Amino acid sequence: MLIEMFLKLDSTGALYEQIYRAVRSEILRGRIAPGSRVPATRELARDLHVSRNIAMMAYGQLLAEGYLTARRGSGTYVADELPQKHTTVERRRPMKAAAEAPAPRLSSYAKRMREESERAPMRWEPRPTPLPYDFRYGRPAYADFPHDTWCRILARRARRATVRDLDYLPAEGLPALREAICDYVGRARAITCSPGQVLVLSGSQQAFDLTARVLIDPGDRVIFEDPHYRAARIVMHASGARIETVAVDEHGLKAESLRGRAARLVVVTPSHQFPTGAVMPLGRRLELIEWAGRSGAAILEDDYDSEYRYEGRPIEAMSALDDRGCVLYAGTFSKLMFPSLRLGYMVLPEPLVEPFRAAKAAMDTGTAALAQLALVDFIREGHFERHLHRLRARNASRRAAILEALDRDLRDRARVAGVNAGIHALVWLPEFPFKRTREIRNRAERLGVGVYSVGPFYMQPPEHAGFVLGYSSMLEKQIAEGIRRFAAALDARD
Repeated sequence: MLIEMFLKLDSTGALYEQIYRAVRSEILRGRIAPGSRVPATRELARDLHVSRNIAMMAYGQLLAEGYLTARRGSGTYVADELPQKHTTVERRRPMKAAAEAPAPRLSSYAKRMREESERAPMRWEPRPTPLPYDFRYGRPAYADFPHDTWCRILARRARRATVRDLDYLPAEGLPALREAICDYVGRARAITCSPGQVLVLSGSQQAFDLTARVLIDPGDRVIFEDPHYRAARIVMHASGARIETVAVDEHGLKAESLRGRAARLVVVTPSHQFPTGAVMPLGRRLELIEWAGRSGAAILEDDYDSEYRYEGRPIEAMSALDDRGCVLYAGTFSKLMFPSLRLGYMVLPEPLVEPFRAAKAAMDTGTAALAQLALVDFIREGHFERHLHRLRARNASRRAAILEALDRDLRDRARVAGVNAGIHALVWLPEFPFKRTREIRNRAERLGVGVYSVGPFYMQPPEHAGFVLGYSSMLEKQIAEGIRRFAAALDARD
C-alpha cells in the first residue's frame, strides 16, 4: 500500500537532513506502519519543492540505517524490523513527551546555584518595554563612548588580522594587552606589577568564578561586606563556601570586626563600596591587609568603578599597599566602555599566577582576540584615557543634577549615600519600612520611572526602603524629571 506522508521540516541543518529526520520520526512514532510503501523520490521532491537529488540523499541515509528497504522493480518500503538500537516501544506508541522524561541528576553546585536563582534571578538584559526615566545602576553612558573611533580601530584590526591572530591565543590574554593594562593600573591605581601578573578575563564575574575555583573548597568560610554585590556571593555560595558578612559603616568594612575570625577569603569593594558608596580609608585598608597576612586569608579587591571619584584626593588601590602577597585585584572595562565588550582583568600575586592561568585555560582556552587587539590600540593611541577624562566630567555633572533634584523634591524625606564616587546613588527612605519597597517601585514604574531596591544586596532585609539609582546613562534633564516623578510616586495612591 502506498501511503502519503505529511512531513514537517524543522529548518535546522541541510535540507536532506531535515527530510531524513522527518521521515525517521514518522516511522518511530508509528504513523507509517512497517511494510508500507513510501512515495518515490520524484514525488517526494515535488511535494516538498526540493530537488530530486536532495530527496535521494535523505532516502539513502534511511536505507543505510535500516529504516527503509528497496525492492527491485517495486519501490521503497518501511522496514518490517527496525534497527535494534531503537526500541519497539518507540515504534508502537507515540514518543514520550520530553517533560515526562526524568531529568539528569544535578550536582551540588547546580542545586546551590538554582537556590540562589530562585531567591532572586540574576538578569542583566534590558526591560522588554523601556521606561523613559530608568535609573538602572551599572549602566555606562553609551552616548559618551567614542563609538566611531572604536569601530575604526576594530575594522582596522580585522582587516590586518594575521594567521597568528586567528589561531588559539594565550589563555592569560595577549601580551600587548597585559602590558598596556600593567602600565594603566600603575598610573591610575598605583599598582606595581609585571605584565606576567595580569590575567585578561571576560569581566569581573569571571574573576569571582576563577577565585572560587582556585581558592575555595566546600566548607571554606568567605566573608563579604553587608551589603555587597550579590553576583559575587552567588558564585562563592555555589562553590560550597560558608558565607559570612560584616556590616559596613560610612567608611566601609571595619577590619577590627574580623579580629579572632578565620576565613579563606574576604571580598571587598574598598574604593567605592557597593552599593553604599563608602570609601575605605587608608588605615582600614592597611589593617585589613595585616589581618589577612596573619590569618592566611586572601583578599579579593573588586575595583569596578574606582575611576569615578568626585571629592577628596584619590586613594591608591589596596593591591598597591599589599606587602604580603594576599590581595587579588579585579578590574573591568564594562563600566568604562560598554558591557558587551566582555573584557576585564586580574592582577595576581606571583604564586597565584600559574594556578589561575591553568584554571582559565581549562575554562575557556582564551578571551576573544579581536576585541583584545582593538583595545590595545585604543589604549596606546590615548583614546581610552581621553574617554575617561570626558566621562569624569560628564558624570560629575550628572551627579550634581541628581543631588540637586533629590534635595529639591525629597528634602528631608531621603537620606542619600554613595555619591562621592561611582555612578550611582543610594537613596534611603526612612519613613517607609522595607516591606513597602515593591509598592513604591510599582508606583514609580506606572509613572515611567525605573528604580531598583537595595534589598537583594543584603543577606537580611534592611529596616527601611532603599533604592540604588544609577545616573550615568541619563541626561541631566531626564534625571531631574525622573526624580520629580519618583517623589510623586511616594505620595501616590493605588
